[in-house]
Amino acid sequence: MGYTDLHTHTTFCDGRATPEEMVLSAIDKGITTLGLLAHSYVDFDVRYAIDPTRVEEFRSEVKRLKEKYKDKIEILLGIEADAYATEIYGGCDYIIGSVHYFKTPDGYRNVDMSREVLEKVIDEVFGGDPYLMAEEYYRTVERVGELCGANIVGHFDLVMKFNEDGTLFDKANERYRAAWQRAADRLLGEGLIFEINTGAIARGRRTEPYPDREILDYIKARGARLILSSDAHFKEKLAYDFDKYEYLLN
Repeated sequence: MGYTDLHTHTTFCDGRATPEEMVLSAIDKGITTLGLLAHSYVDFDVRYAIDPTRVEEFRSEVKRLKEKYKDKIEILLGIEADAYATEIYGGCDYIIGSVHYFKTPDGYRNVDMSREVLEKVIDEVFGGDPYLMAEEYYRTVERVGELCGANIVGHFDLVMKFNEDGTLFDKANERYRAAWQRAADRLLGEGLIFEINTGAIARGRRTEPYPDREILDYIKARGARLILSSDAHFKEKLAYDFDKYEYLLN
């Protein structure tokens, strides 16, 4: 199979398997390169992030696993850095830059917790205007290279997580299209890699990967570099549906 999966999470943040369990599962699945990473620390929402006091332990564990399994798999150390991260640990092989929050005058509000939460954000923060919400989201996404030092864009259109049925907003709306195109153009110009992320499919939230096909066609036509990512939080979900979607890389 020979897949590379660079977006995975372990028990050092909100994952459900230890790094070694993820490595052993990856070897069993025939994955040749595995990225182990944690969510960056955000002091306003510590539920998902790595505890800063455990960063050195995480680095050491990844280093140990690299050596122990070097004849079976390539292991890389990464971080998924949120645009509003309080702290981003260094010494990584790569950085995935993602946006999980809106910054508002009243604090930070979550993008992807639930449909109900996102609806409240649209009503309470953006005056009921979903396109204003999307514009703010993509204004932040387009800066992940600048804000996080990212070289990979995480789940570019995460704002679509609860809108695959189109009932929150119309993805064909010109304001929505203009927002994501502006972000994509900047990230493409900066040479960032885009992931084709199957994580929401694995969790039953979507039937197609991020980004949406129209977005994917747009960035591919402009020379985007692409990788498949599982965003796996469980060892069983590594390389999830890669065999089904690897054709999208071409």
